[in-house]
Amino acid sequence: MNTMNQAVLLLIIANVLVSMKGFNDYFFLDTYKFQVGKIISGEKIRTLTSGFLHVDWMHLGFNMYALYLFGGIVASFLGMVNFVIIYFVSLLAGSLYSLYFHKNEPYYSAVGASGAVSGIIYASILLYPAMELYLFFIPIPIPGYIFGVGYLLYSIYGMKKQLGNIGHSAHLGGAMGGFAITLLISPSLFTTNRILVISLGVVIMMLLLFGNQLKKL
Repeated sequence: MNTMNQAVLLLIIANVLVSMKGFNDYFFLDTYKFQVGKIISGEKIRTLTSGFLHVDWMHLGFNMYALYLFGGIVASFLGMVNFVIIYFVSLLAGSLYSLYFHKNEPYYSAVGASGAVSGIIYASILLYPAMELYLFFIPIPIPGYIFGVGYLLYSIYGMKKQLGNIGHSAHLGGAMGGFAITLLISPSLFTTNRILVISLGVVIMMLLLFGNQLKKL
């Protein structure tokens, strides 16, 4: 394993260990999960720690599988340090967007690495738009940008329906954060992948401008 991909492995291990602790210790989970009222009252650390907790093995497995698939691409293109920067910026962006979206719901809570993973997914799409994925039992390859759009649509549906204890709004915030920080780190993408950057940028701007309307759908 090369040095860059070690960062992906270490983040996966950290997520697994922290999530396992949360599976077996509800007090630990309750202390470090994302909860609007607690964060507003001063427990800002929850915006970070909640990104390493998950509701169950399926939730954890899906996020870690996505991190494994896309994390290596980002690390290979931009290096270990930039990969880690994108991961944590996306995690915090997901938490901050969730805080904004649910600011009037003090008891809203969620956990998951979804914000960070969303940012990594969007970074990898920007860096390698020609990627093709084989997912589960689908026998044909899916373009990476189609997967990314589908991921956002699922997040919007989850936000509307308030599905489970999963931070669906963090998916959107993380995607926005990952998109923005990747362009800051690698501004040449404005030239090399201009159409893709504009297309994803329009979608993200629409979500920023009209995100609150999702609750009224």
